[in-house]
Amino acid sequence: MADTQRHGGAPGPERAGAEEAEDRKPQSDEARSAFTPPLGLPLPPPPEDEHPTSEFALPLGLAPEPPPEPEGSAFAPPGGRQPQAPDANGRGGPSAFPAFTPPHGIPAVRLSKDQPWQDRMRTMLRMPVGDRPLPERAERHEDESGPAVPRVLDISLRIGELLLAGGEGAEDVEAAMFGVAHAYGLDRCEPTVTFTLLSVTYQPSLVDDPVTASRTVRRRGTDYTRLSAVYRLVDDITSDDVEITLEEAYRRLADIRRNRHPYPGWALTLAGGLLSGSASILVGGGWLVFLAAAAGAMLGDRLAWLASGRGLPEFYQFVAAAMPPAAMGVTLVLVHADVKPSAVITGGLFALIPGRALVAGVQDGLTGYYITASARLLEVVYLIVGIVTGVLLVLVVGVELGAELSPDESLGSAYRPVTQIVAAMLLALAFCIMLQQERSTVLAATLNGGIAWVVYGAMHDVGNISPVATTAVAAGLVGLLGQLLSRYRYASALPYVTAAIGPLLPGSATYFGLLGIAQGDLNAGLGSLTKAVALALAIAIGVNLGGELARLFLKRPTVEAETGERRAAKRTRGF
Repeated sequence: MADTQRHGGAPGPERAGAEEAEDRKPQSDEARSAFTPPLGLPLPPPPEDEHPTSEFALPLGLAPEPPPEPEGSAFAPPGGRQPQAPDANGRGGPSAFPAFTPPHGIPAVRLSKDQPWQDRMRTMLRMPVGDRPLPERAERHEDESGPAVPRVLDISLRIGELLLAGGEGAEDVEAAMFGVAHAYGLDRCEPTVTFTLLSVTYQPSLVDDPVTASRTVRRRGTDYTRLSAVYRLVDDITSDDVEITLEEAYRRLADIRRNRHPYPGWALTLAGGLLSGSASILVGGGWLVFLAAAAGAMLGDRLAWLASGRGLPEFYQFVAAAMPPAAMGVTLVLVHADVKPSAVITGGLFALIPGRALVAGVQDGLTGYYITASARLLEVVYLIVGIVTGVLLVLVVGVELGAELSPDESLGSAYRPVTQIVAAMLLALAFCIMLQQERSTVLAATLNGGIAWVVYGAMHDVGNISPVATTAVAAGLVGLLGQLLSRYRYASALPYVTAAIGPLLPGSATYFGLLGIAQGDLNAGLGSLTKAVALALAIAIGVNLGGELARLFLKRPTVEAETGERRAAKRTRGF
């Protein structure tokens, strides 16, 4: 008993061996801790002193934020630094802080109003959206809720449709659409013009969704009276002197659409005959040639109207219109009349060559509207192919019937300056009637055409200069005078330019090219057609260059600041 007390109740050898055997048995998952390392792995080092952290504590590797600066005055320089004191001459020393604003504040941008709306809107379109002046007359709206965005976009599209359908260039159409939208309070507005589709997008702010509207141009017509009326409407809308509400603008636009053409159909037919007869005299024909060319042109015009009434495309209308003048010339050869058949056929071609579309296409290409320019030039190609088809059909039949048509026949060899100048003015007058121009513009366009022919005759007939160069110079003068006249009347330049380039159209080169192809002489025929293309491009480029020269002479609109400084408006798009 004393022995048991001496060992303090320690287990015996049998009991110790049993405990060791119990420790060697595999333990269940419940008896093992999830934080106990498995057998065979070294134990982790003992933890150091505990450092409890907060979720708002700064992670290792990041620098603490600097203490906030004390709030200063709005009139204090940034950073609390002061500029240096003025020197002995009274001039301030170099500033110790960068100037974030000009000394007199940020100047307010203001566009001058003493120029036509075309120039002002073009200048604004070439400016970044953030730099454009805000609309100055927001009180045009009937209420305080702001502009009626859908209606403003709709009327701008309708105005652009009339301008584009009338043959106006894409740049002026875009400027008109932007001018209308800007005048009614839509400052962040971007119009887009293609050959058949107009669209305009307005975004109230950078965080608002944009609003886009579009309109398709399906019908085209030549009526420069309607074009001038639309120009006056846009000028009144964008002017500060006239207050036009949206309702009144819609009413005037409806009146423009309902207006009848100033000249009836029979007057257009007679004008086509006068144009062809004058062109035949211009290239060396006599009175008999004048009558034959006029009769052929009037018959061709009636056939084209018949084809149009039947719903045929414009290509077949030109085929039908080109056949009677060519048939008239072949008939005169077959009856052995003492006339120049080439003058008859050439006179008929003058009334058909699409000079207006060609000038508009080249102008769009030079001003950067390449899609619209490509579509216009493709339209010109189709129309010329129609003319070629109609004339070639008649010439081939005439050659088979034994008509002796000589491609070496000379045109305009007789030097008749007075007669040719009168014929050129009559040709321009006939073009004015066919284009449905206002009577107030007919005299100026007629005189412009006579001046163009005087310049051409002086350089080509007297100076023996290349016809391509003389045509380009004469067309440049036409464009210059037309642009000046349009700025004087605040109207479109087309009524003063399109009719005036009529005497310069390459009718004779086109005829001789077609005759060479009809007779199997492809080299001569293609050479003459190439010359015709060169003359047509010279006309288009000359007209555009003359207009640009007019803008150089005139005072261009500039963006004026209240400090008196002016910033130049950049005309290019990509540079």
